[in-house]
Amino acid sequence: MMRRSLPIAMAVALAALCGCASSPKSEFYTLSPQAPQASAPAATPITVLIGVVTVPELVDRPQIVVRSSDSKVEIDEFARWADPLKTQIPNVIRADLARLLDSAYVSTRPIGVDPASAYRVQLDVQRFDGALGDAATVDVLWSVSPPGKGSPRSGRSTVQEHCAGAGYDALVAAYSRALVAVSRDISASIRPASSQ
Repeated sequence: MMRRSLPIAMAVALAALCGCASSPKSEFYTLSPQAPQASAPAATPITVLIGVVTVPELVDRPQIVVRSSDSKVEIDEFARWADPLKTQIPNVIRADLARLLDSAYVSTRPIGVDPASAYRVQLDVQRFDGALGDAATVDVLWSVSPPGKGSPRSGRSTVQEHCAGAGYDALVAAYSRALVAVSRDISASIRPASSQ
């Protein structure tokens, strides 16, 4: 009896291994800074602290969400973010702002300076939406509170960047370029204030 069940068990195990071997493997994607280095360095270093970033619940997940029509989205189990968007977006904005402002003092955490001397940036991502082979759209409400008791400046950056290809690589690159435009708007609100 045991001799008959051994070949069956081996056949089942082999079939399971073959099934695992044919399943697609996950691909992981990350946003990247795209801003060029500032052409004119700031007279004095500017300190910027980026606070908590909120993102829509729809895209607050490991899988990349893509729009397939006005009323339909698709969630690909095998196309995933390497880190949560709540981490990636502030890190990319931080790196872009550091280049645009030519400052080594742009951070997502308090650094070794008095927090009261920093510009404080808040980001509320309203839309982080894209379609493969088409475009990525980023819509961000942002505010910049200057050091001291100055009045905060706020704005809204809505950016659409076309994809340079049909796959996820092109869509993620379009998101990164859209975030540069958001960073430019934020840096423009900091630069005039810092020169006063």
